This record gives sequence, C-alpha cells and structure tokens, in this order.
Amino acid sequence: QVQLDESGGGWVQAGASLFLSCAASGRTFNSGTMGWFRQAPGKEREFVAAVRWSAGHEYLPDYADSVKGRFTISRVVDKNTVTLQMNGLKYEDTAVYYCAAADWYLTMPSNTVYYDYWGQGTQVTVSS
Repeated sequence: QVQLDESGGGWVQAGASLFLSCAASGRTFNSGTMGWFRQAPGKEREFVAAVRWSAGHEYLPDYADSVKGRFTISRVVDKNTVTLQMNGLKYEDTAVYYCAAADWYLTMPSNTVYYDYWGQGTQVTVSS
C-alpha cells in the first residue's frame, strides 16, 4: 500500500514563500509521475505541477500557467520524495494542496483521473 505524506503548509502574507514536501512510502517508483494539485473552497481540484520519469530518465517538469515562474517542483530520488518550492505567493494560491502519484509515466499529468495515489492534503493560506 502506497502512502503519500505531505508537509510544509501554513499561513503567509502575499509575496512570501513556502516549501511543501511529499514523501512516498510503500514502494519505489522506477517509472512514474508525481504531482501537486490544489483545491480552493467551492472550486474543483486543479493541477499545479508534475514531474515524470521513465527508465532512469527524468523529464522536464510541467506547470500550470498560473504558477509558472513562481513554483518549482523537484524530485529527490533517494528519498522517494517530491517537493514544491512556492515563491511570490498570491492570495489566489490559497488552497489545500495535494500530492499525487501514478505508477506510470503519464501523457496527461494535469488530469486527476490518471493518478493512483493521493496524500491527505496540506493547507496553504496566503493573506493579501
């Protein structure tokens, strides 16, 4: 059973930074996709960023347009962990952030339906 444990959420003022981490346990993903999604109150869950790898090769990460240039997703291979560095936070970034993982290299990493595992979520609140 795969478990994803997120950490690092919190409350910050606009313009500040936060660092999220997601540790996967239960298996090692030799090929796969790990990503971050977020869900604000009353809204659907939306894609934030994803990293994909296959046969030892890691591909360039994918980002939602709303976070490009501000957020950076990284994968720490030996710790089976993916992180999300969030800089220049805006009020509209306020949401519960979820880590997700898939057993495969996803051709559509922005689509929630293809992910096999989800974390419990961590709250990020940005005050204006």
